[in-house]
Amino acid sequence: MLEKELEKKLVAKVKKLGGKAFKFVSPGNAGVPDRLVILPGNKIGFAEMKRPGGKTKKLQDKQINFIKSLKCFVMVVDSEEKIDRFIERLQEYETDI
Repeated sequence: MLEKELEKKLVAKVKKLGGKAFKFVSPGNAGVPDRLVILPGNKIGFAEMKRPGGKTKKLQDKQINFIKSLKCFVMVVDSEEKIDRFIERLQEYETDI
């Protein structure tokens, strides 16, 4: 399965839950995750999409670690099962705020 096919599935599942999965592009900040996902209930997270078995690059790892250091939710998604896990974990995610 291609990365773009997984991305479409994520977008559809998020939409079905009443949320939005924005395509995230940040000029001057290479390596940021592909999708900014917002679900009802103030649940906001980032999804780095990969084809099944795909690996992140060093710059992507750096951005992911930075986002995590800010206590924000971010996850690498490379399968339909991980789409479901991403959504479940995001719905449960609580910050220290």
